Amino acid sequence: MTVVIEARRLEKRFRKTQALAGLDLIAEEGGVVAVLGPNGAGKTTFVRALATLLRLDAGTLHVLGHDVRRESGRVRRLIGLAGQFAAVEPAMSGRENLEMVARLYGQNRRTARASACRVLQQLNLEEPADRLVRTYSGGMRRRLDLGASLVGQPRLLLLDEPTTGLDPRSRIELWDAIRNLVRVGTDVLLTTQYLEEADQLAGRIVIVDHGRTIADGTPAELKQRIGGKVVELHARESAQLFTIADALGWLGPGEVLIDEGTRRVTVGIDGVVDGLTAALRAVEDAGVEVDDIALRQPTLDEVFLALTGHDANDTDRRAVAA
Repeated sequence: MTVVIEARRLEKRFRKTQALAGLDLIAEEGGVVAVLGPNGAGKTTFVRALATLLRLDAGTLHVLGHDVRRESGRVRRLIGLAGQFAAVEPAMSGRENLEMVARLYGQNRRTARASACRVLQQLNLEEPADRLVRTYSGGMRRRLDLGASLVGQPRLLLLDEPTTGLDPRSRIELWDAIRNLVRVGTDVLLTTQYLEEADQLAGRIVIVDHGRTIADGTPAELKQRIGGKVVELHARESAQLFTIADALGWLGPGEVLIDEGTRRVTVGIDGVVDGLTAALRAVEDAGVEVDDIALRQPTLDEVFLALTGHDANDTDRRAVAA
């Protein structure tokens, strides 16, 4: 397989802040690689380095075999970039925006017109193509912004938190657009805080925290890290959460996780039927009542919390050692 991105021990400091602290990442062609991490983890700094927008302090970074530092012009011709906010001109139509960007890529008028038509069709924007962008919804603007990064037909598309601020329907529409791009052969590197987004789109996930890679694998491989299955219980009363956690601590190799907001306790287990039965007996022996109990697959949110000690959005969760 062709290596699309090769990052080795990347470092970048902004005054007192160490944004990248030895980050490693290898991405091969053929799909979506998602980079997960909370705010401040180094995701955007990594994308900016890939896009040749900042100079690294240390490490090596290659895109399709080309050194980002020494061959920045060649790298720019290979990539497309869509940032966290739509960078389109509201006083122009969608078609005019795309044709303008195509011209900036050096295409003549005829080729630019054809490129715009192709991208509008790819992203299902043909109907509103000749309306002013200021009349577009937020989701339509994000798709148009994605289109602007595609008119140059990049080998690698960099998406830095592309669904930030979108409503659920617009987010799903953008996911569909990304899937369609992958089907026609575009390689995508996606950064996101939304773990469901990574689970939906990515064939491979890299989790970063404090500027370092802390986990790397397929969604299924990462979920296996906290046990084959998860027992989830909802306590009847908040005061019972820690009693339940103590009762379940011996069931699995990982941590027992408490979400006080939803009165939820989860623990990864190795068994299936026996593990569920053991959990029921444990809470009965502890003399506590639960509203419900279930056995399910672990989520990426639980993987992230187990690996970093906090979730991707830094919500108020607590972990109790098993």
